[in-house]
Amino acid sequence: MTTPLSSVLVANRGEIARRVFATCRRMGLGTVAVYSDSDADSPHVAEADAAVRLPGSAPADTYLRGDLVIEAALAAGADAVHPGYGFLSENAEFARAVLDAGLIWVGPPVAAIEQMGSKVAAKKMMDAAGVPVLAELDPDEVTAAQLPVLVKASAGGGGRGMRVVRDLADLAPQLEAARREAQSAFGDPTVFCERYLETGRHIEVQVMADAHGGIWAVGERECSIQRRHQKVVEEAPSPLVQRTPGMRERLFEAARLAAEAIGYTGAGTVEFLADEAGEFFFLEMNTRLQVEHPVTECTTGLDLVRLQLDIAAGARLPALPPVMRGHSIEVRLYAEDPAADWQPQSGTLHRIDIPSARTEFDLLERPGVRLDTGVVDGSVVGVHYDPMLAKVISYAETRSEAARLLADALRGARIHGLVTNRDLLVRVLRHPAFLAGDTDTAFFTTHGLDTLAAPLVSAAEEALSVVAAALADAAANRRSATVGGRLPSGWRNLASQPQHKSYESRIGGTHEIGYRFDRRGGVVVDGHEGIALLSAEPERVVLTVPGERAAVRRQFEIARYGELVCVDSPLGPVSLRRLPRFSDPADHLATGSLLAPMPGSVIRLGAQVGARVEAGQPILWLEAMKMEHTVAAPAAGVLSALNVSVGQQVDIGVVLAVVDPAESAESGAPESVANQENLV
Repeated sequence: MTTPLSSVLVANRGEIARRVFATCRRMGLGTVAVYSDSDADSPHVAEADAAVRLPGSAPADTYLRGDLVIEAALAAGADAVHPGYGFLSENAEFARAVLDAGLIWVGPPVAAIEQMGSKVAAKKMMDAAGVPVLAELDPDEVTAAQLPVLVKASAGGGGRGMRVVRDLADLAPQLEAARREAQSAFGDPTVFCERYLETGRHIEVQVMADAHGGIWAVGERECSIQRRHQKVVEEAPSPLVQRTPGMRERLFEAARLAAEAIGYTGAGTVEFLADEAGEFFFLEMNTRLQVEHPVTECTTGLDLVRLQLDIAAGARLPALPPVMRGHSIEVRLYAEDPAADWQPQSGTLHRIDIPSARTEFDLLERPGVRLDTGVVDGSVVGVHYDPMLAKVISYAETRSEAARLLADALRGARIHGLVTNRDLLVRVLRHPAFLAGDTDTAFFTTHGLDTLAAPLVSAAEEALSVVAAALADAAANRRSATVGGRLPSGWRNLASQPQHKSYESRIGGTHEIGYRFDRRGGVVVDGHEGIALLSAEPERVVLTVPGERAAVRRQFEIARYGELVCVDSPLGPVSLRRLPRFSDPADHLATGSLLAPMPGSVIRLGAQVGARVEAGQPILWLEAMKMEHTVAAPAAGVLSALNVSVGQQVDIGVVLAVVDPAESAESGAPESVANQENLV
């Protein structure tokens, strides 16, 4: 017996809400969004048929308030609730409350969520069902001989509440930090430990099960390339499984055993840690849709969200799942700086455009690129939620072609306003080890994060992009200003000194560009002999650049957002900040100033004013985007100023503290330090 659905509320936000809405529209179902105050202008709100406000911005006040979400569903006339992933998606009490309210729960049975919700209990159950597991360790009884260990949150996933501990002295503070992070992200501080394998392959199996006994192992995915225990690159099928005889059959059997043992229905993922020999161990079962589900959709032709909705309505699965075809790779585009310890970024995303993307939130039936994103041009990325901007997915007949398509799509993407991990993703997709299928959870360590996070453009290529930016700015000035109403700004009757423009980049520092135009409209640029200007407009510059064998025509696209100048070309993306002609003395910071790397909330202090600190010693901790971030002393010295207190919200760039270097502290003033200590 089936129960027809008419309207679905998605108890989530951003990309996954839009993803579910896309399938609902294809099925003719109504859609209801919920939103926090900081998400009021988000695309998922605008796209829904109805939207209900959840007052506040913090997850604990909004998307984690199951009572408010259920009230919203009833108020908007929804008859079903889809939880997406994260937030309440694996909360058994929420699922029970949805059912008690007379709504349809688009997810597994409450009992299954409860059984898998505690990773400690789940491992014991899987062990009893015959699924290989890694032994759980009691955090209070870990010995030096068992190190390294991995601290994990029992109630959640996504890397939150996870810590690797290699020194027994670090165990207690890491447990404390993991518990705080788990409480903040999942509302449950319970953590446990297990043996940590320095290298391994993260393999998972997508399962679908109906309420009539049908269980599918739809296909496996490999998600071994991770940062901070969060997946960055995912693909289907797994290169390891492909080349290991019999491994797929054993994985599928273990996944079916896991689903059968708990009477599972709906979409779920059974995750394993495998070694190069093909042996694997149960990690956890995610009782929800996974972030990386598009790679399974692309290689099976299935709409997994449609299957979720159909199963929730009581439908049966066909006898056999479709056969996998081709290869699909997904990368997570994050607003973060990999070169700065994966520092999350916030602010305005002025533009996000991937010209080669053929579809959004839909299946790829032939080679191409798909985009699933929760942001659009002008979206503001805040500090309350995960910094993922988009998932970019490729599909092709072969793995090498899928990697090539995806790398090219990312390289050509126009992403303006925020630092992202785009360059890292392109370098990973082009790396010989990745192309050979040699990936594991230590990929970034093995191949060097500094190398992988390096900009796509070389110093010389960036310099050429800066020239283009200067000439485009000159064109913009000529268009907007004239001398005497007739002559363009910067015009000279006789050859004169070059005009100058200055820019700053994260790659090459300060760039000083001197240029002058000749009578024929050509340009002479200091330090760039042989460059010929074919055309210069405020938004586009075309140059001919001398090469070893012949001159090469190069085209650059330029976009401006205040002082931010973004240059896109086949050479790679370059972001610049236009510098004023004269600097303001007030802009100079005291030596040793510690700036807030992101907006966030101060949750702990590690030192007091007047204390002597060592280089790398934590001064304070910020919480932003559901993760803890340490702000450490840049050098040994004395903490001469501490401008914040616990609980204070700070903006990016604010001076949090000042550490006087050791030399100045020694010669500086023990007396002043003593006075500060007396004041504290």
